Amino acid sequence: MRERLLLLLIIMLATAFFGEMKVNPFGGPFRFSLGIAAFFFGLLWFQSVPVLLIGLLTGAFTMWFRVGLDIVAYGTVWQESLFIHLPSAFYYGSFTLLFQIVSARRYVESPVLLGLIGATIDCASNLVELWVREISGVAPAGWGESILVLLFFGALRSFFAVGLYNSFSIRQVRAVGEVRQQELERLRMINTGLYEETFYLRKSMTQLEEITRESYQLYRQLLSSENTESSRALHIAEHVHEVKKDSQRMLAGLLKIINQKELAPQLSISELCGLVIRANQKYAEMMGKRIQFTGKCNVNLSTSQIYELLSVLNNLVANAVEAIPIEGKIELSVGFDKREIIFHVMDNGAGILHEDREWVFELGYTTKYDREGKPSTGIGLTHAKGIIHSLDGTLRIIHESEPITHFEVRIPTDQLLREEGGLCFGFS
Repeated sequence: MRERLLLLLIIMLATAFFGEMKVNPFGGPFRFSLGIAAFFFGLLWFQSVPVLLIGLLTGAFTMWFRVGLDIVAYGTVWQESLFIHLPSAFYYGSFTLLFQIVSARRYVESPVLLGLIGATIDCASNLVELWVREISGVAPAGWGESILVLLFFGALRSFFAVGLYNSFSIRQVRAVGEVRQQELERLRMINTGLYEETFYLRKSMTQLEEITRESYQLYRQLLSSENTESSRALHIAEHVHEVKKDSQRMLAGLLKIINQKELAPQLSISELCGLVIRANQKYAEMMGKRIQFTGKCNVNLSTSQIYELLSVLNNLVANAVEAIPIEGKIELSVGFDKREIIFHVMDNGAGILHEDREWVFELGYTTKYDREGKPSTGIGLTHAKGIIHSLDGTLRIIHESEPITHFEVRIPTDQLLREEGGLCFGFS
């Protein structure tokens, strides 16, 4: 209720204020002002406001506002001023009534039609005001021959209000679109993290399946040799099988989250690289580092393997961010080479020693330690190489000069165009 009253007050004040920006085409008290443009815009923009109520209140408020100005500025007797400005209240009343009858708010999606409707209502309302002035004896001479002037100013004010409304609407839509885009990027990064978990969960399920099979074979062997431990081996096999079933249920839940319909099934390579760069710019800012990111994409292609690529590229670029002490440069570029798409990630950070390069993809190998001296898990590059291997691609270090670290990812184009699902996970 309080919000609605505030909107009513804003519309009334704006109408009265802009109503003083006027021209008097016939030399009398009849005026063309920007007040009706502000009023028309308010009716369109604040659609929760009741039309007839705001029309009556605005007409009355504008009339008394002008009376007050006459008294303060010119010392006019209030009865005389009221007699002069009373027809303007009829103008706003008739404008509101016609606006309500034609349901003008239904046409906000058709700006030209809405502008024409507004111009017609404006012209008709001016005729009502002039008719009232004619009855009261204060109408300007020769106004009946000036219909074209009424139409011109009506169209001018109407299309100004409609244009302003559309301008604000476009800005609002853009703002909502930007917020939604940020939310989609956040969801994609969350899904990328979930995808990494599903990668290892599937790997664990494969191992659990193998353990179940070997346990059952052990049970059969112990049973045939009449060993008393055979029942225990069967018990272990059953428990491992239950763990595998639980893992399958967790995997199904994760895949349901990852494959949300709200997220586009495909994403262009350039957008994907932009997402990686923006995410790591925030990461660098969080770490207090001044890093210049450069993105180059010469590939006009969309892929359904969004989370696989996001996981790998984000891992490589995040490693580059962590490798730069305070200030540096990171470049992410994409290009074609025959039937392969090549991703290059380069940075001028601490670099990788030549003798360490053959170990960086080994599980558990790390050069990163936290403030307490505890080592990182050392699974990032191993995980990235496993994903690339599942796409029949390669991940390697290019031997550049010592300060430059250069990772190259090669993936066959047809692998990036295939539908998601059915991947063969594994480590090389």
